[in-house]
Amino acid sequence: MNPAPDPLTTSAPAVTQDLAARFSQEFGSAPDGIWQAPGRVNLIGEHTDYNEGFVLPFAINRTARVAVRVRPGSSVRLLSTYGDQGLVSTRLDSLEPGSAKGWTKYPLGVMWALKQRGIAVPGVDLLLDSDVPLGAGLSSSHAIECAVISALNDLTGAGLEAQEMVLATQRAENDFVGAPTGIMDQSASLRGSEGHAVFLDCRNQNVRLVPFETQPADLVMLVIDTKVSHSHADGGYASRRASCELGAEVLGVKALRDVQLGDLAEASGLLDEVTFRRVRHVVTENDRVLQTVELLASQGPGAIGPLLDASHTSMRDDFEISCPELDLAVDASRASGAIGARMTGGGFGGAAIALTPVALEQKVRDAVATAFADAGFKAPDIFAVSPAAGARRIA
Repeated sequence: MNPAPDPLTTSAPAVTQDLAARFSQEFGSAPDGIWQAPGRVNLIGEHTDYNEGFVLPFAINRTARVAVRVRPGSSVRLLSTYGDQGLVSTRLDSLEPGSAKGWTKYPLGVMWALKQRGIAVPGVDLLLDSDVPLGAGLSSSHAIECAVISALNDLTGAGLEAQEMVLATQRAENDFVGAPTGIMDQSASLRGSEGHAVFLDCRNQNVRLVPFETQPADLVMLVIDTKVSHSHADGGYASRRASCELGAEVLGVKALRDVQLGDLAEASGLLDEVTFRRVRHVVTENDRVLQTVELLASQGPGAIGPLLDASHTSMRDDFEISCPELDLAVDASRASGAIGARMTGGGFGGAAIALTPVALEQKVRDAVATAFADAGFKAPDIFAVSPAAGARRIA
């Protein structure tokens, strides 16, 4: 178990004190602790994770926080600082796929997954607070799950390693929530490190931290939340995954990870046109991840712009997971000075990222906002992010 920090004091961050005070107000006494886990931005490597390929996300300085206290028996009480669902009460022995709704399916899914592993999950009171934008492709749901599993790992003394927590949260997503996601988001949230991106081989879960610091290069990473909400449990994501599985089956490989750039010419004659384009995206995206890792090591972040651009084009045209708002965010960013831009996350809405010279940050912000207004789109939320530390106990 991770050692508990000193008890809450006036020197603790205000948000932590406020959450502890709110918990005490709602549940009648102080929490046993507070844990947080970050959202993530995927720098490059989209829809490659469930194809056993390569991804390069980084944890961001937007987090989900949970205040938790163990309670007698097997009852669970859940409350969030946002939304209108109110206090939700349930019992651990009643948890099964489909039994939870709204945001509660994420913490309850983690509890269910841990129980499936044979871990004695206690009853708890839990209060959630988060500043990871919902539905923006920044993995707000996985931030919740990773904060909860970090808390329960400590409180139960389960001693799970990061890799085991990654797999447990993936099972919660796949089997309890019903979203067929891979392991990228949990890996970034649990294994992130300040000033680094997480280079993950999704076949064997090997992780290498790659320096990714924009400030020394006079760059800033902007996130453009289009306010177009998406859900991985919807059909678009699942249909793309099915196309990838079909492509791998026809090509006679375990996963699309095993298809190389040089194999695409032959693949085009074996696959229908749509399946081929899906396969081509995954194969070329894997190559772009490897190129990005190499360039970050040899030349720094200023060299990766064209790879970000090519990634977006591939997702827009071959994988067809973009939308007009995402395309406009990318195009307006590039036209006003960003050195590279792409949609990030599962697609069908969410956010774009724009790697931008610091001197042009305001110009890019203004250009995107103006372009959205001119198109009659909802005003986007634009903010800067930097690589942050992974999940941990904070009080």
